[in-house]
Amino acid sequence: MVKIIGMIHLPPLPGSPRNTMSLEEVVEYASSEAKTLEKAGVDAVIVENLGDYPFFKDQVPAITIASMAVIVREVVRNSSLEVGVNILRNACIQAFEVAHVTGADFIRCNVLNGAYVTDQGIIEGRGAELLRDKRYLNSNIKIYADVHVKHAYPLYNVDIEIAAEDLAERGGADAIIVSGPRSPIPPDIQNVIKVKKAVKLPVLIGSGISLSNFRKYCEVADGLIIGESDFKINGEIGGRSNGESYAILVKECRSISPMV
Repeated sequence: MVKIIGMIHLPPLPGSPRNTMSLEEVVEYASSEAKTLEKAGVDAVIVENLGDYPFFKDQVPAITIASMAVIVREVVRNSSLEVGVNILRNACIQAFEVAHVTGADFIRCNVLNGAYVTDQGIIEGRGAELLRDKRYLNSNIKIYADVHVKHAYPLYNVDIEIAAEDLAERGGADAIIVSGPRSPIPPDIQNVIKVKKAVKLPVLIGSGISLSNFRKYCEVADGLIIGESDFKINGEIGGRSNGESYAILVKECRSISPMV
């Protein structure tokens, strides 16, 4: 069965350039989003600080970590869903530690290994440190890792299936995320199939899912990460989730049997 993951895109957090809300207001926002997504029937959510742009590369201020910990803890407490954490752009170790102390289930790590040129500069993988942190904490938090991550260009530019094999065999990933070049753009379906054939791990779609294209991705992927404009009220990127759109996707995707 395809795993459906909804996005809780947070408004700007305290300390970020565009912040206008108190932490308590953001907590209430996130909790409301979790209820909407749970009612729509998703399996999991990712709590992400999307409103905090421009993003740091891989270390974020303490106020961001403290805020994320409070928010994620409340989502975990008030939801029966699996909960993931993504701290942009690539604060994978800090996201992992937030997930560990709050009782979340997984993180999304944009650059687990390799090196990518991004709009934040050159970002290098943090797999060596992250996996040692996981061992030190004796943690069961899973690592969902992007391959050829969106909004980036790989400096170690091997074919996507080779990069996926490296993530699975050398990077310590628990699932592989395939995305298009930017958030609104879906991945090439052939790239998804290549990655599926190359690794034994679950393969998730990480960008560009819409009400018009989700069916074909439900046929080939193990999971979909949903957060584009078709699934937002009034199509507002980063805004509140449209529960009705999510419910349509969940119902139809559940009836489709994977082909790959």
